[in-house]
Amino acid sequence: MSDEDDLEDFEPDHDDFEKEEDEKETEEGEDYRKEGEEFPEEWLPTPLTEDMMKEGLSLLCKTGSGLAHAYVKLEVKERDLTDIYLLRSYIHLRYVDVSENHLTDLSPLNYLTHLLWLKADGNRLRSAQLNELPYLQIASFAYNQITDTEGISHPRLETLNLKGNRIHMVTGLDPQKLISLHTVELRGNQLESTVGINLPKLKNLYLEIKNAGLQT
Repeated sequence: MSDEDDLEDFEPDHDDFEKEEDEKETEEGEDYRKEGEEFPEEWLPTPLTEDMMKEGLSLLCKTGSGLAHAYVKLEVKERDLTDIYLLRSYIHLRYVDVSENHLTDLSPLNYLTHLLWLKADGNRLRSAQLNELPYLQIASFAYNQITDTEGISHPRLETLNLKGNRIHMVTGLDPQKLISLHTVELRGNQLESTVGINLPKLKNLYLEIKNAGLQT
């Protein structure tokens, strides 16, 4: 069985994802920046290393024709990382957690075309923009410094978490491309309206409108 067959059959566990979000709700004051708090201007450069990869890799699976194997899950949380360039070489990764670091750039993830699940909470990201990832189904960018919703165009994306950022207006969420997106979390931003949220499969929308006292 090929990678593509495995990915086509993948069913994300949304219950576990939502449970984790609920548990984090009680800890967010400790784990992430408080609203309005700024990150320090400079951090010592800390690139992802091979040793960190060895510690963080797990879940050995078949790849390609089924004759080879590779680890497909990576967790490198709380490593003070500023650079994940090394991930460009780990093209078989399907589950990646790089949360609670100091990342400003996720572009190496563009090479992970088998990616199914991404968590990048609690970094210094100003954008969630990535190339179109054909199999990505769950993506979380909570508690960063993201100011817009441009560059999110993954056709199988089902759950998107942008909680606790600096988004004023939703733009770029193309209903022609985001045909599977049913859950969007936007609480803790600075939204002024719901303009730009027009998704065909949307079932769960969580947001607050600035100065309106409206919460959905």
